[in-house]
Amino acid sequence: MANIASAQKRIRQTATRTARNKARKSRVHGAIRKVEEAVAAGNKEVALAAFRAAQPELQRAAGKGVLKANTVSRKISRLSAQVKAVSAA
Repeated sequence: MANIASAQKRIRQTATRTARNKARKSRVHGAIRKVEEAVAAGNKEVALAAFRAAQPELQRAAGKGVLKANTVSRKISRLSAQVKAVSAA
Protein backbone atom coordinates (compact mmCIF):
# COMPACT_ATOMS: atom_id res chain seq x y z
CA MET A 1 0.00 0.00 0.00
CA ALA A 2 1.20 3.49 -0.84
CA ASN A 3 2.32 5.69 2.03
CA ILE A 4 2.43 9.01 0.18
CA ALA A 5 -0.80 11.02 0.00
CA SER A 6 -0.53 11.70 -3.73
CA ALA A 7 0.04 8.00 -4.44
CA GLN A 8 -3.00 7.09 -2.34
CA LYS A 9 -5.06 9.60 -4.29
CA ARG A 10 -3.86 8.13 -7.60
CA ILE A 11 -4.95 4.68 -6.41
CA ARG A 12 -8.43 6.04 -5.61
CA GLN A 13 -8.64 7.82 -8.96
CA THR A 14 -7.54 4.73 -10.84
CA ALA A 15 -10.15 2.59 -9.10
CA THR A 16 -12.90 5.09 -9.95
CA ARG A 17 -11.78 5.37 -13.57
CA THR A 18 -11.49 1.59 -13.93
CA ALA A 19 -15.03 1.08 -12.66
CA ARG A 20 -16.36 3.77 -15.01
CA ASN A 21 -14.54 2.32 -18.03
CA LYS A 22 -15.68 -1.19 -17.16
CA ALA A 23 -19.30 0.01 -17.06
CA ARG A 24 -18.90 1.75 -20.43
CA LYS A 25 -17.40 -1.36 -21.99
CA SER A 26 -20.20 -3.46 -20.54
CA ARG A 27 -22.83 -1.15 -22.07
CA VAL A 28 -21.07 -1.40 -25.44
CA HIS A 29 -20.93 -5.21 -25.31
CA GLY A 30 -24.60 -5.35 -24.33
CA ALA A 31 -25.60 -3.06 -27.18
CA ILE A 32 -23.63 -5.13 -29.70
CA ARG A 33 -25.15 -8.34 -28.34
CA LYS A 34 -28.69 -6.97 -28.78
CA VAL A 35 -27.99 -6.14 -32.43
CA GLU A 36 -26.46 -9.55 -33.10
CA GLU A 37 -29.35 -11.36 -31.42
CA ALA A 38 -31.90 -9.42 -33.47
CA VAL A 39 -29.95 -10.19 -36.66
CA ALA A 40 -29.79 -13.88 -35.74
CA ALA A 41 -33.54 -13.90 -35.16
CA GLY A 42 -34.04 -12.20 -38.52
CA ASN A 43 -36.07 -9.37 -37.00
CA LYS A 44 -35.41 -6.36 -39.24
CA GLU A 45 -37.13 -3.65 -37.17
CA VAL A 46 -35.60 -4.72 -33.85
CA ALA A 47 -32.16 -5.08 -35.44
CA LEU A 48 -32.36 -1.57 -36.89
CA ALA A 49 -33.54 -0.08 -33.59
CA ALA A 50 -30.80 -1.91 -31.66
CA PHE A 51 -28.19 -0.73 -34.16
CA ARG A 52 -29.36 2.87 -33.80
CA ALA A 53 -29.02 2.53 -30.02
CA ALA A 54 -25.62 0.83 -30.22
CA GLN A 55 -24.00 3.34 -32.55
CA PRO A 56 -23.87 6.31 -30.13
CA GLU A 57 -22.79 3.98 -27.33
CA LEU A 58 -19.82 2.84 -29.42
CA GLN A 59 -18.96 6.40 -30.46
CA ARG A 60 -19.08 7.54 -26.84
CA ALA A 61 -16.68 4.77 -25.84
CA ALA A 62 -14.26 5.94 -28.53
CA GLY A 63 -14.60 9.56 -27.46
CA LYS A 64 -13.83 8.69 -23.85
CA GLY A 65 -10.82 6.59 -24.84
CA VAL A 66 -12.28 3.29 -23.63
CA LEU A 67 -12.04 1.82 -27.14
CA LYS A 68 -9.84 2.89 -30.03
CA ALA A 69 -11.47 4.85 -32.83
CA ASN A 70 -10.57 2.30 -35.53
CA THR A 71 -12.00 -0.52 -33.44
CA VAL A 72 -15.29 1.33 -33.06
CA SER A 73 -15.36 2.16 -36.75
CA ARG A 74 -14.79 -1.49 -37.65
CA LYS A 75 -17.49 -2.71 -35.25
CA ILE A 76 -20.05 -0.19 -36.53
CA SER A 77 -19.25 -1.11 -40.13
CA ARG A 78 -19.68 -4.84 -39.48
CA LEU A 79 -22.89 -4.35 -37.51
CA SER A 80 -24.26 -2.13 -40.27
CA ALA A 81 -23.49 -4.79 -42.87
CA GLN A 82 -25.27 -7.42 -40.77
CA VAL A 83 -28.35 -5.22 -40.34
CA LYS A 84 -28.36 -4.46 -44.08
CA ALA A 85 -28.19 -8.17 -44.88
CA VAL A 86 -31.26 -8.79 -42.70
CA SER A 87 -33.10 -5.92 -44.38
CA ALA A 88 -32.29 -7.25 -47.84
CA ALA A 89 -33.35 -10.81 -47.01
